Amino acid sequence: MSNEGLIDAAYAGDVGINTAVDAVHHTIGELDRGAVRVAEKLEGEWVVNEWVKRAILLYFRITEVETFGVGPFEYYDKIPTKTGLKEAGVRVVPPGAIRYGAFCEPGVVVMPGYVNIGSYVGSGTMVDTWATVGSCAQIGRDVHLSGGVGIGGVLEPPGARPVIIEDGAFIGSRSIVVEGAIIEAGAVLGANTTITASTPIIDVTGPEPIETRGRVPANAVVVPGTRPKEFPAGSYDLQCALIIGTRTESTDKKTSLNDALRTFEVQV
Repeated sequence: MSNEGLIDAAYAGDVGINTAVDAVHHTIGELDRGAVRVAEKLEGEWVVNEWVKRAILLYFRITEVETFGVGPFEYYDKIPTKTGLKEAGVRVVPPGAIRYGAFCEPGVVVMPGYVNIGSYVGSGTMVDTWATVGSCAQIGRDVHLSGGVGIGGVLEPPGARPVIIEDGAFIGSRSIVVEGAIIEAGAVLGANTTITASTPIIDVTGPEPIETRGRVPANAVVVPGTRPKEFPAGSYDLQCALIIGTRTESTDKKTSLNDALRTFEVQV
């Protein structure tokens, strides 16, 4: 039986978990090397590799909590931190950490932030101070996760889509993206923007508002907003996200980003 088949069978309880131990360790090692991914874009759509998420869940079951040290720091956990960073071309600033089973392409910089197991972070991406990349999140290339950004983890159910931040996106300070939301390529989220599966994302650039959920379109410039809703106790403003413009296409993405931030007065 293949590793994928063993993992699926062990997760379903059709075979004992001990039967799949080697398959699980092999899969987590492949995740750590970037040879497999929790989710990948195929023919323009993101597809979840459920068996890989099942392997992560089984990995937690077969490992024991132990004490280990990294320089002057001591940890007590089931999963060690990632090693071989110099050889991988990945910079991590203390006390930042990347967990074993996450993969970062060369050129990633992790300030005192955190990248969890199952995540994939593309080349040139900055994980800024106290930004966190949750389990299985897929972060593209040349992304900036500003200070305090929270990218949520999505492990269960195995078929659930993880949070996806595509290439060239800019996520402003203290923004939160959770519940499998997708931020498409080149999009800009202003500071304190929250995107969940149910957050109304309202395009206010045209004569009539256009509302969507769970996905910020490519190159959109988004800021936090509110809109009124009636309740038995009265009218109250609930959180939403407003698309207030579009980032221009440019070969110089940094210039394009700076122009977008100035033009739309986006706080980052």
